[in-house]
Amino acid sequence: MPGGCAIGTRPIDLHLKGFEELGTRITLDFGNVVAETDGLKGSEFNLSGAAGSSVGATCNIVMAATLAEGTTVVHGAAQEPDVVELCRFLIQMGAQIEGSGSATIRIHGLKSLKGITYRVAADRIEAGTFLTAIAITGGDAIVENAPVEHMDSTIEKIKEMGVGIELSGNNIRVFGDRASFKPTNIQTWTYPGFPTDMQAQFMALLATIPGTSTIRETIYADRFMHAAELNRMGAQIRVASGLATIDGVNRLGGAPVMASDLRASAALVVAGLAAEGTTIVNRVYHIDRGYESIEKKLRGLGARISRISEATEAFPSIQVEE
Repeated sequence: MPGGCAIGTRPIDLHLKGFEELGTRITLDFGNVVAETDGLKGSEFNLSGAAGSSVGATCNIVMAATLAEGTTVVHGAAQEPDVVELCRFLIQMGAQIEGSGSATIRIHGLKSLKGITYRVAADRIEAGTFLTAIAITGGDAIVENAPVEHMDSTIEKIKEMGVGIELSGNNIRVFGDRASFKPTNIQTWTYPGFPTDMQAQFMALLATIPGTSTIRETIYADRFMHAAELNRMGAQIRVASGLATIDGVNRLGGAPVMASDLRASAALVVAGLAAEGTTIVNRVYHIDRGYESIEKKLRGLGARISRISEATEAFPSIQVEE
């Protein structure tokens, strides 16, 4: 069975449902998922679940359907840019896919695909993380080559907080006087709503803005493990029934904290940039799943940050100073 970030229940039922619809026999064998097929065949089915559409399941089924016999129609498909990017990649390989970016995707199966050279689009969540890092320090910097067209909800929410934002093509300038920043209310939702993957980073920023803010998490109700770690740094955050209430403070203090998942890691680094004293973020192997050399990029912006690691150390840490 799959693992991944500790952000609550993450069922793979929609993945398995899709494979079964394509003609796969699924069994569980001592904690392993066993999938067997005599050949995938196109089908028409709905892939949405109680929490909305699944990006991972949509991607899995689209990939499988490209080489299935016949035509597959997926209703309730995720509409995130990640799905559109994958479909663009597969189409360049020769796949016949219609409707990417909509709730219904049609795939005409082929016998084979061709190899290509492809440049992957910039990551909207990494770009959004740097927006919060610049804002929380009261900095003035430009995030270059950001996928601005896919970041509307993130950009609009940070503007609502009084942070200065200037757009120039795919570049985003972030600036402003921290004294003028305002609390806000956030609710996560599937694209184009506010992304759950930006929730933790915004919580770190809001924790330093006096006044009361709220974050309602509608995708993963238990995705608030970073709140306790931020509280170790002096934040005042209460969590109950999928709602975090944040009473902003003037200053966070450095502390040793533990990363529970990928975005929580980023949030703790963001908080450490503005905290008084030294913050040590443990278990940063989580952060490496979604950010390439984040400490080097932040040092390029003037941060005092370094990776603490030994050749034999199983659990490296990142040290962040105000």
